[in-house]
Amino acid sequence: MLRKIHVLILALALPGMPAFAQDDREFTEEARRKYAAELREATALVKDRQYAGAQEKLDALIAARPREPRARFIKGVVETEQGRTDAAMAVFRALIEDYPELPEPYNNLAVLLAQRGEYESARLALEIAVRAAPDWSVAHENLGDLYARLAAAEYARAAKSDRDNKTAPAKLVLVRDLLAKAAPPKPKSP
Repeated sequence: MLRKIHVLILALALPGMPAFAQDDREFTEEARRKYAAELREATALVKDRQYAGAQEKLDALIAARPREPRARFIKGVVETEQGRTDAAMAVFRALIEDYPELPEPYNNLAVLLAQRGEYESARLALEIAVRAAPDWSVAHENLGDLYARLAAAEYARAAKSDRDNKTAPAKLVLVRDLLAKAAPPKPKSP
């Protein structure tokens, strides 16, 4: 299973994201410090799963600096956590349009696409993320997981179309076993 949406909001320093995006307005050092403090507060709310409060802060931050990618990225994570997949995908796509060099929006979009079964689109997004950040293990792992899912689908097709084929079903079992073992454990109910 592809890893959960990438959330680097704890450190607030996404590897490829600029500290402050350029826009038409100048901001004083004090305004930058205040913005960064409010972004940390929004991040803490997300970490505590207080999404309504985080959403409110993020919307205010985005209104103040509409091109700044970190608040927008975190908003995409919040949308995802609240099950608003279409809204999250729109956020990540807008970030990709504005900042095509950033790997994180591609990765998160790919995870959402894969959850919908749109594996080919997810593969393309992950390949871009890997090119943008060749040393980023999260994107590489997600791409490997996706390739395993694609392999399973192809082995299943081969086994179904040729009942005499003995290797495809065996490979399908191996890949499915691999995917099942790699899946994180499900939380237990109290």
